[in-house]
Amino acid sequence: MIRFWKWLNGLYGWLMIAVFGFVMLIGIWQVYDNYYLFSHTIDESVLKYKPHPREDDAPVEEQVMKGMVAWITIDGTNIDYPVMQADNNTYYLNIDPFGDYSLSGSIFLDCRCSSDLSDWYSMIYGHHMDYGKMFGALDEYLDEEYLRSHSRGTLIIGESAEEVCELEIFASMKVSSRERTVFDLDHVNIMRYIRDHAAVFTGEGEGRILALSTCLDAESSERIVVFCYIKATK
Repeated sequence: MIRFWKWLNGLYGWLMIAVFGFVMLIGIWQVYDNYYLFSHTIDESVLKYKPHPREDDAPVEEQVMKGMVAWITIDGTNIDYPVMQADNNTYYLNIDPFGDYSLSGSIFLDCRCSSDLSDWYSMIYGHHMDYGKMFGALDEYLDEEYLRSHSRGTLIIGESAEEVCELEIFASMKVSSRERTVFDLDHVNIMRYIRDHAAVFTGEGEGRILALSTCLDAESSERIVVFCYIKATK
């Protein structure tokens, strides 16, 4: 009987070691997974492809990132990325601007929008990444003070910077991904909906409206949407 209890105690000890070892492996995997996601997010090296207005007699540079329709920059944040567009809204979820697989995907324009962003209401999507990467900075805009102090940006339209516009951020909200007024690009009711449901609303202005959308978190169906005016060409 004594030998049995010793054997049972030994088995219990090994079982505890196995359980703690398994938990440790899960922790190590989570750390690695976070590191992998962060390290494979678009880094600053992509900035060398940022288009700039050129003189009429300057040579046309070869398009490096096929599918790029614009470049968005929000002052004071990490948002400084090419805007891609495909014929559907799933392709760039896990494809980077160079066409390679990436869990962080790309910043991309809704496939229903005009590629020159000439529509009265356009929408751009991006993953919510840690450290403010991709569209991870958008949740900060639910705070009015932050929005007012980070309300400027630039939208370069076209691979050769055919149009350079100012962005003025004027509203932010949490909203269900099923909210048709926001995500079906209903031009008629969107401004009324923004006024009535925004977490922060600084007032109406002039210009086409650009919505920036990201997930609230991995499990939620809620989205964070930040609204900008596309101002007159500089």
